[in-house]
Amino acid sequence: MRTMWPDLWHSRTSMELWLEARASTRTALSSWLRTPAPHRDNIPMLSARQANVLAIVGPTASGKSRLGMEIAQVVGGEIIGADSRQVYRHMDIGTAKPPAEDRQLIRHHLIDIIDPSEDYSVALYVRQARDAIANVLRRGRVPIVVGGTGQYVWALLEGWNVPEVSPNPLLRDELQARMAREGLPTLVKDLEQTAPAAAKRVDLANPRRVIRALELALQGPNSEPEGPTRTPPPFQATVIGIEVDRARLYERINARVDAMFEAGWVGEVEHLLNMGYGPGLSAMSSLGYREICEYLRGEATLKDAVETIKTKTRRFARQQGAWFRTNDERIRWFSGEREGLDQAVEHACDSVGKRMDSR
Repeated sequence: MRTMWPDLWHSRTSMELWLEARASTRTALSSWLRTPAPHRDNIPMLSARQANVLAIVGPTASGKSRLGMEIAQVVGGEIIGADSRQVYRHMDIGTAKPPAEDRQLIRHHLIDIIDPSEDYSVALYVRQARDAIANVLRRGRVPIVVGGTGQYVWALLEGWNVPEVSPNPLLRDELQARMAREGLPTLVKDLEQTAPAAAKRVDLANPRRVIRALELALQGPNSEPEGPTRTPPPFQATVIGIEVDRARLYERINARVDAMFEAGWVGEVEHLLNMGYGPGLSAMSSLGYREICEYLRGEATLKDAVETIKTKTRRFARQQGAWFRTNDERIRWFSGEREGLDQAVEHACDSVGKRMDSR
C-alpha cells in the first residue's frame, strides 16, 4: 500500500519508531510469560469494600494499552475497556483496538460488544463495566480500566448515577436537520441555555455529542439533571496517568495514523460500507471514519484525508486533557517513556500489594 501514496510517508523515522515500540512490547510480553510471576496466580479474593481497581488514563497514543498489558501480566489482571469506539465490532484498525494476540494473552472486557448500527451510552457503559469488574474480582483477578474516554472513566470510578434515556429518533432527526440549516453553534447555544451543566461536560465541537445532550435535555426535566448524582462504587481505585511531551505525542499520533493506513484502514471502512453500515451512523461518524468515507466518495484526496485525521487526532488529544488534568490529585502521573512506564508498573504492584496486605 505504501507504493500507492509515497508522498504520505515523509515521517518514516516516526513510523519506524512506532512499529519498533510495538515489536519490543510483544517481545517483552512474551518474556513475561516465560518468567515466573508470583503475583499472577496467588491473589486472594478481596471483599467488595477492600477491592482494588487499577485505571490507566492519558491522551490517545500515549501507550495506555501497552502499559495495561504489562501490568496485567505482573498482577494477574484483566483489562476493562473504557473507549467509546472500541465497543463496536468490525471497527478494529481505526479505533486502535488491542490486537488479537494481546486479547488472547490477557482477557479483555467491553471490546467488540455491539454492532456499528447500535447506540451506546454512558449509562450502559457504567452498568456493564461494574458487572465486568465484579466478575473479575469474583475470580480473584485485578480489574484494570484502560481507555481515553474520560466521561466513561470518571462515571465508573466516581459512581455516577446516569439515567438510561432511550434515543428519540424523531427528535434526533429534527436536531440534525436544524444543525444542517443553522449550524452547530446554534445547537451549542441551545444546550448552554437548556442544560448548562451538560454543556460544561460535553465536547462542544462534536456534533453527535451535542445533539445527544440536547436530546436528553429536551425529553423532560429529569432527563438531564444539573449533574449526575453519585453513589460511591464498591471498590477503591488507583489511577495511573501517562504523560508524554506534546511534541513527542504528536509524533506518535502522526506515526500511528500512517501505520493505520498501511494496515488497511481504507479497506476496513469499505468493508463496513459494504455490510450496510452507512456514514450517517454515529459509529461511522467518529474520528477518521468520516474522513475516509469522504475520500471514498471522491470528496477528498487520500493525502488530504490522512492529514485531516492527523490534525483532528492531535486536537482530540488536547481535548482529553480536560478530563485528565496533570494537577488532578487523584491521578499519579508517569512519563510515557520506558523508565516512566517501569515506574508505573512498580506503582501498580505496590498499590495492589498494599491494599491486599492491609486486610
